[in-house]
Amino acid sequence: MIYADNAATTNMSEAAIQTMTTLLREAWGNPSSLYEHGQRAKEILEKAREDVAAVIGADPAEITFTSGGSEADNQAIRTAAALGRKQGKFHIISTAFEHHAVLHTLEALKKEGFDITLLDVHENGIVLPEQVEEAIRDDTCLVTVMTANNEIGTIQPIREIGAVCRRRGVLFHTDAVQAVGHIPLDVNADNIDMLSASAHKFHGPKGVGFLYAKKGVRLANLIEGGAQERGKRAGTENVPGIAAMAAALTEIHGKMEANTAHLTAMRDRLIDGLSQIPHAALNGDAKKRLPGNVNFCFEGIEGESLLLLLDDKGICASSGSACTSGSLDPSHVLLAIGRVHDVAHGSLRLSIAEDVTEEEIDYIVTSVREVVEYLRGFSPIWRDLMAGKKEFIL
Repeated sequence: MIYADNAATTNMSEAAIQTMTTLLREAWGNPSSLYEHGQRAKEILEKAREDVAAVIGADPAEITFTSGGSEADNQAIRTAAALGRKQGKFHIISTAFEHHAVLHTLEALKKEGFDITLLDVHENGIVLPEQVEEAIRDDTCLVTVMTANNEIGTIQPIREIGAVCRRRGVLFHTDAVQAVGHIPLDVNADNIDMLSASAHKFHGPKGVGFLYAKKGVRLANLIEGGAQERGKRAGTENVPGIAAMAAALTEIHGKMEANTAHLTAMRDRLIDGLSQIPHAALNGDAKKRLPGNVNFCFEGIEGESLLLLLDDKGICASSGSACTSGSLDPSHVLLAIGRVHDVAHGSLRLSIAEDVTEEEIDYIVTSVREVVEYLRGFSPIWRDLMAGKKEFIL
């Protein structure tokens, strides 16, 4: 099997597995307890907080552990909205191709009286700082722009966007779920006020994540209860899971330079191979994208059929975000960058990991070419295109 859906989830690293299994046996105490077994768990928890903070250039006190990226996104956006409400500011800026954890939270806030501006995304999948600058108003309380898109992998100019927000006195949040552990991030240099991350995107366990909130940003509670996480996230902490997340993040961060060099070469080899298929197009900028992300549209086919036939060939892939894989609607991300419905339906996301080989890349290219040709062979849309009854778009 060739697993090429790492944007959906990654396998746990050995470091994460060993850390988690050891602590499940040896450090199962409640870190809020005062006796020795509880305080041992507390020490492990705070060491994990230090390790996570170090990777993104934060202070440990600025890290709040969560159940994952969706919770972190919700808490960050709800925090900015609560602060805005107190100041009489009810305007929030985001983009049309954010993850649904952001978009659905914004939809809920719209029903509560907030005015939401979703910036258009350019064809290359990039949002420009000038767009943010032009959209900011006197009543803007938050700008939230993802660091790297979860479907097409394009990397946004968050440092420049953050600088605009600092200059205009507006909080800046970034959903960095796809970016943490894969590209360099420094919350201070990048002018970030809040950042969301999820462990299972960088070889940690599922159900664990964190939210960075710059000192001075008082988080609004989503979960009420005990005083855990400085009173900002009630519930007994999952110490083994959190420590495993820190172990995975520390390990992948230490290998980032080597991983990036290898993955970029493999990604470009994959892009070059798939580009040879007639009437196919890469989605998003060819270079300003995550090292392991490749997203293509193939005219005249349906993405679901493509995925099923690739699975028969031992290749695990996706047609978009894992959170919407059960939907028959075309990707909102692809529509945001200007793909028409018929083309957006024929999308394929391949997100490769650090251990991928040239032979596996070549096998993926050959398999995709064979499956696309096969599907086009009995596609009425393809027949119409070939007969000139319809015009090619790609």
